[in-house]
Amino acid sequence: MLIIGLTGSIGMGKSNVATRFRERGIPVCDADALVHELYEGKAVAPVEAEFPGSTTDGKIDRTKLSAALLRNPAGFKRLGEIVHPLVHAAERDCLQAAEAGGATMAVLEVPLLFEPGNDKRCDVTIVVSAPADVQRARVMLRPGMTPEKLDTILARQMPDAEKRKRATYVVDTGVTIEETLAQIDRIIVELEGRSGTAFATHWA
Repeated sequence: MLIIGLTGSIGMGKSNVATRFRERGIPVCDADALVHELYEGKAVAPVEAEFPGSTTDGKIDRTKLSAALLRNPAGFKRLGEIVHPLVHAAERDCLQAAEAGGATMAVLEVPLLFEPGNDKRCDVTIVVSAPADVQRARVMLRPGMTPEKLDTILARQMPDAEKRKRATYVVDTGVTIEETLAQIDRIIVELEGRSGTAFATHWA
């Protein structure tokens, strides 16, 4: 099974691209969705133990957790040490289920793919990109978003230009939705029948 790493900075349209893969019958393992599940399950007890008062009704309360991290920025490292192994295990379960179901390719949708070296666990990588002004206009429409908050988020992510350089494929979403979908469909055609080694090496 071929493993496709899908990533892109905030506001680039990564979710729309992932949806297209699903529409084409290709399984997508969404790291953000897996984290959401963990924040209501396996991650609750260890996170509450490390950050007391960060849960509500048996679930991790992101607002309370964010407040705790603002008070103690060193906690980001500890949170990562707790959550990242759980996320990796959930990703493995998802990809193994896809392989067991007979999928010939599967998408691993990850916000930070290149930064921690997760691209090495994939056979090919796709970066979703758009012009900076388009990106900023999209993100500023989100509830509670401010220019300062966006700048902080972008500062923690690898620059889009660097991601584009590292990618196997780039999907440009600064065009019409029809043009974007056509780009994805062309990539799928190119990848059909291609074998990969990442699953056996990192996920089996």
